[in-house]
Amino acid sequence: MILLFSPIQKLWLALLTTLWVVFAFVCSAQAQTAAVSTPANIVTQNVPPLPQSMSDRLQRYANARSAGLVGWQGDELLIVTRFADTGQLHRVSQPLGYREQLTFLKEPLGGVTVPRAGAKDQLILSWDVGGSEFDQLFLFDLSSGESRMMTDGKSLYAAVIWAPDEQSFVYVTTQRNGRNWDIHWQDLNGNVKPLLETEAGNWYPVDWSADGKRLLVQHRVSVNESAVYELEISSGALTPLLGTSEKMAIGSVEYDGRGGVYYTSDADSEYLRLHHLDLASGDIEVLTEDVQWNIEGFSISPDYRKMVFVTNVHGASKLTLWQLPDRKPLRMPEIPQGVLLGAVFSPDSNRLAITVNSATAPSDVYVVDIKQRKLARWTRSEVGGLNTSEFVQPELITYSSFDGLEVPAFVYRPNTPGPHPVVVLIHGGPESQYRPYFSTTVQAYVNEMNVAVIAPNVRGSNGYGKTYLKMDNGRLREDSVKDIGALLDWIKQQDNLNSERVAVMGGSYGGYMVLACMVHYGDRLAAAVESVGISNFVTFLENTQPYRQDLRRVEYGDERDPEMRAFLNSISPLTHVDKMITPLLIVQGANDPRVPASESEQIFNALEATGVPVWYILAKDEGHGFAKKVNRDYDRAARFAFLESYLNAE
Repeated sequence: MILLFSPIQKLWLALLTTLWVVFAFVCSAQAQTAAVSTPANIVTQNVPPLPQSMSDRLQRYANARSAGLVGWQGDELLIVTRFADTGQLHRVSQPLGYREQLTFLKEPLGGVTVPRAGAKDQLILSWDVGGSEFDQLFLFDLSSGESRMMTDGKSLYAAVIWAPDEQSFVYVTTQRNGRNWDIHWQDLNGNVKPLLETEAGNWYPVDWSADGKRLLVQHRVSVNESAVYELEISSGALTPLLGTSEKMAIGSVEYDGRGGVYYTSDADSEYLRLHHLDLASGDIEVLTEDVQWNIEGFSISPDYRKMVFVTNVHGASKLTLWQLPDRKPLRMPEIPQGVLLGAVFSPDSNRLAITVNSATAPSDVYVVDIKQRKLARWTRSEVGGLNTSEFVQPELITYSSFDGLEVPAFVYRPNTPGPHPVVVLIHGGPESQYRPYFSTTVQAYVNEMNVAVIAPNVRGSNGYGKTYLKMDNGRLREDSVKDIGALLDWIKQQDNLNSERVAVMGGSYGGYMVLACMVHYGDRLAAAVESVGISNFVTFLENTQPYRQDLRRVEYGDERDPEMRAFLNSISPLTHVDKMITPLLIVQGANDPRVPASESEQIFNALEATGVPVWYILAKDEGHGFAKKVNRDYDRAARFAFLESYLNAE
């Protein structure tokens, strides 16, 4: 059938066609220019509108989850995972069972302390407000879901340990003056008794004796120096046990239930080794003398008849289980390879719950049946619908630095032809260690941007012996920056890497490293991204929270000494803004107690005045890094947009 139109009808048809074309064009233009909404608590400067397409592209990566072990509640497990904006407490009653949400807080859950015997009704929870890290303690009733604040609402509280009878607990607090770390005892009715008032360094309780009469207390001077004391609850008497007559690093410490103490220490060794101290005789026995890696932690079962310890081998975890007191190795089922993030014995000591994380899989919780030698998976975290077979496993390499030192690094390579742009990811600490944890951001760089990611463990990193750990202290600070320069040389020698398109990225101390690389290697960098970073060591040390200053001065130097102050100023990036030419993205939390927001503000203002391209993101409800999903999603989109602009731009 043929349709005939009158001249008027033809005119209307032409008009409608024109309107439809215009409407389609406008919709298409809006789709192209639609921007990501900036979260209400984020303030930006010089950040252009972020394309919605960028956020949509990253949405699956943003929706990946993880599960972290908290402890046992009878035969059930308590875990922390996120189903909305922040991590919350959940309960799982069987392998791969339903995750029952127990807390519904506006802020991320900071800590959960479960009684050793796995009480069924009460826990101690902690959380802060806006990332301030001034955690408060709350008595949480599992049956009713109600919580009651047990602290003053303004001071710092941490390191909670339940008494064996579960009727009281101890913790460390800065309540007295905001600076010193004191140890308090408190019962469930809110009655408080100071047990130990301290003068310098970080002090905290680490274990409670089985009879409830004594505490093991650790005094941490620095990452290289600690001491352990025994504190009598009734009298407050403090008896020195370890590290008071010789300088040593001490890691984990626990009572053995038989009149002795197990602990890890680097005494007479490059590495943290497992030791046993007999409290009656004072005799010390080294238990892992042949292990040339750090014993990074251990745990003793509630019945004191088993011990599990973890060895850090090139960043991966090796788990060992012993029968006590004869320390006979017990056979274990095959454990997933990766990094062990927690291990807790069941109340009956017959099972061991562990959290395992790897470069290609998020953290999940497993349970080992010790008698049956069987492994059961209790959680399976979602990865946003991503194809996990496309996740990249890093390659461990070493490269030679300026003085011949061999520096280890993990390299993530895209499965596409090169040469690829490179993101150099620098960890914080500075005494931390990059380990091949699961990171959707790293996987997105590799798979979505075809960017290689290299994560070095420069001198000063943990995990490679105490000599390596001390190689950046004090006036050696910039030697670690030179390690990045040597990495840039290594990148230039690789056929499949593009040395003309390299970005550096890091947070906290890693943020300082990024800024320092801009000073020394700006002509070799295409872009830089730093979050919560130190721009001037003097202003950082003067303005970080008072309870942190002693520990940081040991690492960086005491700015109150005129000669050291002059040195710290001389190596601070803010002093050398005139040498910085690399485009920079700065990310900062307004409530950061560690590296105050003033550190980011002053480097932003100085660089903007010179005309260097600099974007700045400030979250008013965050602290030392972003914890809330809405803020993290915006941060991720901004990083990708920034790298697309300056690293991947043709």
